[in-house]
Amino acid sequence: MRRISLGVFLLAILSVRVGAVTVHPVDDGRALINPDMGWTMHYYSNVPHNYGSFLKPGDTAAWFPGCSVVYLRLPWAYLEPEEGVFNWSALDTPAQRWIERGGQVAFRITCSESWWEYATPKWVFDAGAKGVRWRWRKGLDEKGNLVDPDFADPIFLAKLENFLKAFARRYDGRREVAFIDIGTYGLWGEGHTLMSSCVPQEKMNADVKKHIDLHVKYFPRTKLDISDDVSGPQDKSGNYPLLDYARSLGVGWRDDSILVQPPPNSWFHADQAERYWRTLPVVLEHEHYGGSVQRKAWVPELLLKSVEDHHASYMSIHWNPHQEYADNKDVIGRITRRLGYRLVPHEITWPDVVTVGRKAKSFEISWSWANHGVAPCYRGGYPVLTVKDAEGAILAVLADDGLNVKDLVVAEPGKAETRGHAAKFCLGRWEAPVTPVGTFDVYVSVGTCDGTPVYELPLPGGDGSKRYKVGTIRFVTD
Repeated sequence: MRRISLGVFLLAILSVRVGAVTVHPVDDGRALINPDMGWTMHYYSNVPHNYGSFLKPGDTAAWFPGCSVVYLRLPWAYLEPEEGVFNWSALDTPAQRWIERGGQVAFRITCSESWWEYATPKWVFDAGAKGVRWRWRKGLDEKGNLVDPDFADPIFLAKLENFLKAFARRYDGRREVAFIDIGTYGLWGEGHTLMSSCVPQEKMNADVKKHIDLHVKYFPRTKLDISDDVSGPQDKSGNYPLLDYARSLGVGWRDDSILVQPPPNSWFHADQAERYWRTLPVVLEHEHYGGSVQRKAWVPELLLKSVEDHHASYMSIHWNPHQEYADNKDVIGRITRRLGYRLVPHEITWPDVVTVGRKAKSFEISWSWANHGVAPCYRGGYPVLTVKDAEGAILAVLADDGLNVKDLVVAEPGKAETRGHAAKFCLGRWEAPVTPVGTFDVYVSVGTCDGTPVYELPLPGGDGSKRYKVGTIRFVTD
């Protein structure tokens, strides 16, 4: 029976039987940057200077716990000021800053704004597309200062399709893209016209489908989302035909209205999230922080509750990030430890000594894992033990393809269920690569079934490649 001291790694270690070592890794509380989850920084929130203007060029909010995505939401007119002439630099510049530090980018292109007369480029209307004038919160007005297209006009749709085609050539299928919103219909791209051009619901139901179809056509390899407001900002009827149509095509969901109004109206559509979160990441966007505070709608505990109730994978940073973080450090930390998924090994057992000679026998590794987040690990993955020498060279990779972390069940804080599995492995010595004898370090990771690490784990002792030291093992020969 062998014991090892790993106090610096915050591990509790027990010997469960002769010849075996068991460790109980402890979650160190760190923020994680993983696929399909994280805080999203609103670098552009419709108005270009909101809120990336508060960041220096070299500031990618890496200091904000769990900030993984830069979110770029701009009017179409800003990106194609002349037909066929594109201002891609407005997207590429902040996107590359995040991509360079290992982050991702997300987009929404809008066609209707409350602050710009022609969010849809004026040249579209000059080409013959139909449109209407309106005033903010007052509806249609022939002398209104704002213009909406007829969102189903053939000329408008043809020009929009050309733009989406060009946009997709640059971004569809890129692993650096976290998601793209279907935002070309309605005010701010939220899928409603109640405060703008007041499109009748029957016409809207037909029009929105055309926009969904265009995005699905040109972004077949990218996660697409649509706003909860497309079925009515405060509709809680349970009857959401446009969302049902979008979901039938694999389109995901986001809620654009967290903490817009004071309690008890802090959000309206947690029931919609129930239709999505088990299979697709849910995106939450809280109100502009300053405006929410001003209206007494900002309640930190409710922000955390919105993540729990919606099983959210993404949450927005919707203000000057320095101020939002300074004012809300505690709740941001608590949200970060629940947002998305959080894979934790509760127990790992492996042999103290493994024979690698000609008479080598199979040996067993067992473990139990839990997901401490609010959402599934949608892409899935498998636990792996990797053995490395003192120089960091990989000597053995032992991947258990019998336990998929996608199947770990989410639960309330502190109530996550563990799932256990045991797998048998064998190691040769005389085949290439030759397995040396000696005492070596053991690392745990989660990734593909060939042992490639994919996910950060909340464990100390990382090697910089998403593997985390949990103990040692001794290889001997017969």
